[in-house]
Amino acid sequence: MFKWDAKEYQKSSSAQQKWAKELIKKMDLNGSEKMLDLGCGDGKITSEIATNLEKGCILGIDSSEDMIKLAKETFPETEQPNLKFKVKDFQDLNYNEEFDLIFSNAALHWVKDHSNILKGIKQSLKPNGKILIQMGGKGNGKEILDISTEITHKPEWNSYFQDFSFPYGFYDTNIYEKWLKEAGLKALRVELISKIMDQNGVEGLKSWMQTVWLPYTQRIPVDLQEKFIDEIAIKYLENHPMDKDGMVHVNMVRLEVEAINSK
Repeated sequence: MFKWDAKEYQKSSSAQQKWAKELIKKMDLNGSEKMLDLGCGDGKITSEIATNLEKGCILGIDSSEDMIKLAKETFPETEQPNLKFKVKDFQDLNYNEEFDLIFSNAALHWVKDHSNILKGIKQSLKPNGKILIQMGGKGNGKEILDISTEITHKPEWNSYFQDFSFPYGFYDTNIYEKWLKEAGLKALRVELISKIMDQNGVEGLKSWMQTVWLPYTQRIPVDLQEKFIDEIAIKYLENHPMDKDGMVHVNMVRLEVEAINSK
């Protein structure tokens, strides 16, 4: 369990929000769906989805109390009665045939074992209910992650990473199709999609790392975290310099999945 800074995430998650908006366009909503958003974070995307559910509703869940607190403050139920937020771990779904559509963006890769999550998703879906999820896929952020691995092996940092293993669940299409089938979900589309994440200069890059690289930074004393991030950012920019507009680009890979609870 990582300690998220919800307000900092809100500032540094523009790429995730952009990709989520692209995902929303693929939903083909009729406006009456009952939906579940897994790992809703600050609630911005959940709120946007709610505006498309004139006769429906959506529940956003996240294991971070700070994220849910910020979501409730930013998007109060009094203004969007069809929108609710709840502190809940998406690894512990206990709903029974409640949702027409389950959505998730940039969340499931924080967990390595997706097979149990998919079984919980199936149980939570109505018959013929659908899922539309996107997360980091195989090869996601490889160049900057390789640099991070190199730096963790340096004498200055190595002691903090003695028992460290790769923390993210970045998977390919084959294993995901297998997990879907085992969970009783019928795959409609499973694909890896290349994306470019843009950050505003070196400070934008470091802010993103400070916000979401918690498996790395939270192993290090607080007073050394900035130095660790600086070292990675400098090394990355040596190989991938800013463009003429001062933007930093990071190659990413997303795993996008559509499936149906076919009974």
